[in-house]
Amino acid sequence: MKKWVIIGGISGFLAVALGAFGAHGLKSQLSPEMLEIYKTGVFYQLIHSVVVLALGLSAREKFNKSAIFFSIGILLFSFSLYLYSVTALMFFAYITPFGGVSLLTGWALVVYAGVKEW
Repeated sequence: MKKWVIIGGISGFLAVALGAFGAHGLKSQLSPEMLEIYKTGVFYQLIHSVVVLALGLSAREKFNKSAIFFSIGILLFSFSLYLYSVTALMFFAYITPFGGVSLLTGWALVVYAGVKEW
C-alpha cells in the first residue's frame, strides 16, 4: 500500500501547486466562469488525494481497488477540467463525466469494503 501513500502525496502536491498557479498565474487570463471550473478541478483533486493517502496509510489491501478508481478519477476529472478551462475545447469537458463515474466507483468500493468487513 506504500504506492498509494506516494501517489496520494504526489497528487496532493500537484493539487496545491496547480491551485497556486490558478490563483496567481491564471486569474487574469481566464474568465471568472473558467476560473471556477479550474478551481473545481483543484478541489476534487485535493480531496481525493487525501483519500488515496489515507487508504494507503491504512495498509489494508481491501482498499486497493478504491485507490485505483480514485486515482483514475483524479486524472480524468480534474485534469480534464484544467485542460478545458485553459483551452475552452469542449472535447476535454466530455471526458470529465468519466472521471466523475470513476470517483463515484471509488466511493462505492469503500462502502462495499466496509460493509463486507462487518
